[in-house]
Amino acid sequence: MTPLLDANGLSVSGRLQSTDLQAAGGSLTALIGPNGSGKTSLLRALAGIERTGGSVRISGEELASASPGRRRQLLAFLPAGRELVWPIAARDVIALGLERPDPDRVAAIIAALELEALADRPADQLSTGERARVLTGRALAQQPAALLLDEPLSNLDPYWSLRMLAMFRAATAAGAAAVIALHDLSLLSLFDRAILMAEGGIVADARPDAVLADASFEQVFRVRAAGRGWELSPPARPRSSR
Repeated sequence: MTPLLDANGLSVSGRLQSTDLQAAGGSLTALIGPNGSGKTSLLRALAGIERTGGSVRISGEELASASPGRRRQLLAFLPAGRELVWPIAARDVIALGLERPDPDRVAAIIAALELEALADRPADQLSTGERARVLTGRALAQQPAALLLDEPLSNLDPYWSLRMLAMFRAATAAGAAAVIALHDLSLLSLFDRAILMAEGGIVADARPDAVLADASFEQVFRVRAAGRGWELSPPARPRSSR
């Protein structure tokens, strides 16, 4: 079966090793790894933002050849930054995600994100968590084939983390492929697949429980499971010269 998202030989000098990644429609994939492991570089390469080697095809179409309007239908990219410096209404930020004006779609997004009371507030006057919801709404507005989201759950309380995940799951149930950078590993079990990254490359790719149990997880994160949390993994003992 042809994957919805098909990337081959992606690389970013000094940050991302040559990487292949495929994702099927209907899949919710978590990118995990310590800071600097390459998650953002991979997402930016998949979105065609970074100057890279390799190629990306979405729904069988070469992303590099797609028109700006077609790109909106093929993918949405949400950066990790949540800065909004323009004093434009939150509803208008969401509308920027659409190729054509669609007030009904914007209203549906606003309702789903419980933004009715904030819809006409200037975006630069929103809290970090509120801006995260607005920017996620912009990413979801066009209902693209692929969602490439960099830390969309950061700065959210538990309620909104779970609500957002439910929205991403609804998008994949409708056929989208979602690849999401994630730091909160307590949410990992809610994903279909986990990709563990280190030093700009993929070191494990499997179901979340299998990745957490893989020996590479402790080596990469330098922590191990302890009860319901984590503890520092002891460093390897130096070998005796005797």
